[in-house]
Amino acid sequence: MHKPITPDKTMVSVVIVSYNTREILRNCLDALFENSKGVHMEVFVVDNDSADDSAAMVQHDFPLIRLIANDKNLGFAAANNQAFALASGRYIILLNPDAYIRPASIEHCLTFMEQTPQCGLAGGKIISPEGRLEPSARRFPSALSKLLTLSGLSGKFPASPILNHYEFGGFAHDHPLEVDWVPGTFTIIRKAMLDAIGAFDERFYIYYEETDLCLRAKKAGWKVFFIHDAEVMHIGGACSKTRKDKTFDNKASQVLTFRMRSEWLYYHKNRGIIAVISSAGVELLWHAARYTKNLLLPFGNAEKKRSAATSVMSQIVQSLKETKFGTLSPPSPW
Repeated sequence: MHKPITPDKTMVSVVIVSYNTREILRNCLDALFENSKGVHMEVFVVDNDSADDSAAMVQHDFPLIRLIANDKNLGFAAANNQAFALASGRYIILLNPDAYIRPASIEHCLTFMEQTPQCGLAGGKIISPEGRLEPSARRFPSALSKLLTLSGLSGKFPASPILNHYEFGGFAHDHPLEVDWVPGTFTIIRKAMLDAIGAFDERFYIYYEETDLCLRAKKAGWKVFFIHDAEVMHIGGACSKTRKDKTFDNKASQVLTFRMRSEWLYYHKNRGIIAVISSAGVELLWHAARYTKNLLLPFGNAEKKRSAATSVMSQIVQSLKETKFGTLSPPSPW
C-alpha cells in the first residue's frame, strides 16, 4: 500500500501504458514507488485490453493508482492521450511498463526542467538489463540514417559522429545535450508545452508518435534534451513481443509492419511524398540486394535469408498500400 500524495504546483503525473505485461508492470510500479519517495506524483496506468489480468492486478495491488481499463487496444498514442487529458501535474512522465526507474531519476528530471524553462521535453538515459547503454539521444530520421543502420555501419562504428550521426556517435552520454528527439521509454514533458502544441497524433497507433511530438515541439520554439543523470533499466519490446501473430525487426523489439506504417505516416506528414519514397526505397532496395546476393552466392543459411528478405519486401509494399503512401492511418486496432 502506498501513501496518497497531496497535489502541489510541482506535482508529476506518471503515465504508463500497459498491454499484456502484468508481472513486468508490477515490477515497474514497485521500482517507481521505491525509487521516487518524496516526489509529489499521481500515477496513471492505461491498460489496452490486456488478456493477462494486468488491470485487475493494478486495481488490487495498487488501489491508489488511477487505472484506465480500455475494452480494446487503442494503441500507444491514443492511450497516453487518455491520461494526458486527466493529468493535473505540472510535468508528465511517460514510462514504459518494461522500464524500471533508478533512484533519484525523477528528482533529477524535475531539477533539470525547473532550471531549463526553454525545455519542452527531455529523455533520460536508457540502460539494458546487461548494463549496456541503449540509444537515448537521437537526430531526426532520414533515408541516409536508415541506410547506415541497415548496412550495419552505424552499429560497427558506434563512436563515429559520421557513420553513427543518427544516434550522436561519440557522445559519452555524461552531460545534458540538446537533441532532436528522445524515445518515449522514459520522457518528461512540460504540461504547458503539451497544452500549447497538442498531445500525441493518434494516427500513429504505435511508433514515431514521440518523434512527431518532438518535431512539433521544436517547430513551436521549444527545446528537446537528453538528461544524463536520470536513468531507467529497460527490458525492451515487452508489450510488442506479446503479439505472436506479427513479424519483428532484427532486435525483436518492434512489430515490423506497425513500424513501417508509422514511418510512412511520419514522413508524409512532415516531409512529403518524396521522403516516403526515399525511405521505403532504401529499405526495399537493401533487402532486394540481400535476396540477390543469397541467390547468387547460396552459402550457409542462404535460403532462410532469402525468405526473410522476401518477407520484409512484401511488408514494405503492403504497408505502403495500407497507408496509401503515408496519407492514411489504417483503422485501429492495428
